[in-house]
Amino acid sequence: MDERTFGRSQQHASVVGLGTWQLGADWGDVDDKEALTVLEAAAESGVTFFDTADVYGDGRSEQTIATFLGSRPDLHVLVATKMGRRVDQIPENYVLDNFRAWNDRSRRNLGVDRIDLVQLHCPPTPVYSSDEVFDALDTLVEEERIAHYGVSVETCEEALTAIARPGVASVQIILNPFRMKPLIEVLPAAQEAGVGIIARVPLASGLLSGKYTKDTVFPENDHRTYNRHGESFDQGETFSGVDYATGVEAAAAFSALAPERYTPAQLALRWIVQQPGVTSVIPGARSPEQARANAAAAKLPELSDETLVAIRDLYEKRIKDQVENRW
Repeated sequence: MDERTFGRSQQHASVVGLGTWQLGADWGDVDDKEALTVLEAAAESGVTFFDTADVYGDGRSEQTIATFLGSRPDLHVLVATKMGRRVDQIPENYVLDNFRAWNDRSRRNLGVDRIDLVQLHCPPTPVYSSDEVFDALDTLVEEERIAHYGVSVETCEEALTAIARPGVASVQIILNPFRMKPLIEVLPAAQEAGVGIIARVPLASGLLSGKYTKDTVFPENDHRTYNRHGESFDQGETFSGVDYATGVEAAAAFSALAPERYTPAQLALRWIVQQPGVTSVIPGARSPEQARANAAAAKLPELSDETLVAIRDLYEKRIKDQVENRW
């Protein structure tokens, strides 16, 4: 699989990575054996970038990655984790002592002395403007606890603030055919600054797979049940912030745009990969088959201008008014 470079850090990541939220929690149950088979299928398909966080299953996702990579010393995988969501979301908690404690825990979970890439995990907006926060992150680099750092953001404004920080290697942001606002300013600014873009929620929590109907029922421990209106965390993380009924109808129209040989999910992933400035897209997978199909999107032919225009038109007509003024 093709790899792209985070300009400031010169780290390499496969254009399709693997998001591992679902291997820890919040997407229904995935047992340890299943999680390991997903990681194996992704790696065998050319994925060289795993994204996790210290809160995914309270460390379970990090530990599962460590177990897998420990059994496969032949693999070279860039592992990115996140920190900051284990405490009350107030700017005062984003200090060096907490960073060290969170980092110590993640390094133990991952079984490494130094983590490849650590990202602030969608912190309160004022954190992005704090010199002290980024001084503390620089200290983690100087102490060789982490190789590089980035941020995961909710809004385009947060992304632009972070890109202006010289030490930020990457910005993780929601980007998919139902969330196009980052194309306007964020991706061009990141390209100019040499900041990598990690595109998350690429399938709008599965909506863009075209598999769901208005009658689909998700498990109680799945965020697609308990966070539809932002009850537990930012609403944009669930279905990209799109009303479910609207999203199901728009997803059916999106599925009809898939060229021959593409599944709807692969259409969404290929669309993201083609956006200038994207370094890696990180779909999740609950089965080896999903992991392989997601990775295969990187090798499909580029989408035609006609298809790209049709996707844009669908967004403009059905989705834009719901999401673009919020994130």
